[in-house]
Amino acid sequence: MESMQVPLDNSAIVPTRYWHTLPDGRAQCDLCPRFCKLRDGQRGMCFVRANRDGRIVLTTYGRSTGFCIDPIEKKPLFHFLPGTPVLSFGTAGCNLACRFCQNWDISKAREVAVLSEKATPQSIAREAQHYGCTSVAFTYNDPVIFLEYAIDTAQACHERGIRTVAVTAGEICKEPREEFFRHMDAANIDLKAFTESFYHRLCAGWLKPVLETLEYVKHETACWLEITNLIIPGENDGNDEIDAMTRWVVDKLGPDVPMHFTAFHPDYKMLDHPPTSLDSLQRARSIALANGVRYGYTGNVADAEGSTTYCHSCRTPLVKRWWHEVSGWNLTDDGHCGNCGTACAGRFEGHAGSWGNRRQPVRIPTF
Repeated sequence: MESMQVPLDNSAIVPTRYWHTLPDGRAQCDLCPRFCKLRDGQRGMCFVRANRDGRIVLTTYGRSTGFCIDPIEKKPLFHFLPGTPVLSFGTAGCNLACRFCQNWDISKAREVAVLSEKATPQSIAREAQHYGCTSVAFTYNDPVIFLEYAIDTAQACHERGIRTVAVTAGEICKEPREEFFRHMDAANIDLKAFTESFYHRLCAGWLKPVLETLEYVKHETACWLEITNLIIPGENDGNDEIDAMTRWVVDKLGPDVPMHFTAFHPDYKMLDHPPTSLDSLQRARSIALANGVRYGYTGNVADAEGSTTYCHSCRTPLVKRWWHEVSGWNLTDDGHCGNCGTACAGRFEGHAGSWGNRRQPVRIPTF
């Protein structure tokens, strides 16, 4: 656990619920399995939750590192409103310490100055509607650490008919997990590896809570679920580990949860590892498909086959993609195969959207 004495911005502070007072007077945060124990004025490892006057507060409510409209496929979500635009944003900080973090300038930020954008939940929902976004995504850093801001924004979005997406590592405790995912329409959960040693060595985290989150979201919520596994050469790319992980997914979650095997690029504190090869990603995908995963994908690489959704019954291509753009469509309006009529798991609403591969930064007015 890391804690810091830093100034707090009063305008961004809101009370939180998941904490309790310890006998020695410290406040323990109960949001995630890190259980940071903080004295007055200290922040937890996540940076955004702090002890102020004996209470755990969120210190970055209404503060963001920026807003951008992305294709939903970039989250990545392939079976949730394909081709549609999603307004994406995050804050600073993270409750993990992944040595390979590819958003480290945001997730590892320890300066309030990076939170340059101010936006209320209502203004985010209003601008998402203005730009024609079908959904709003809490991403770039892990939204569980700004749970209160994310939930208020989700509620404001739902009032306007806009869906919400969480991109998260799933390191969250039971009670806040239930509240958080009750407000999410879709989630991509990062299953970083399938060993506790990987999580301890490279993330300062734990595998068990992530598996619990995956099972909870799949079986206890209406939230659409997809999984990302970043393949890192020499760390989590062994056949045995991928075999065990994908067998667990099919056994515990079922065959219809899409899995994205994505390429690692050297970054942050893991510059000594090579990029993931296309062959390695395709091998992981093949293992997953052989174990019964119906929808396996490769990501962060140019791979037409690994980006295509196939009917699990007749193997007809249903949704073709190039990078993050939908280039072919063979689904009925209600999400069935256009060839044999077999249902494709997901959340589909007629034809794919036409947002394409654009990335559009936006400013959110504060009025």
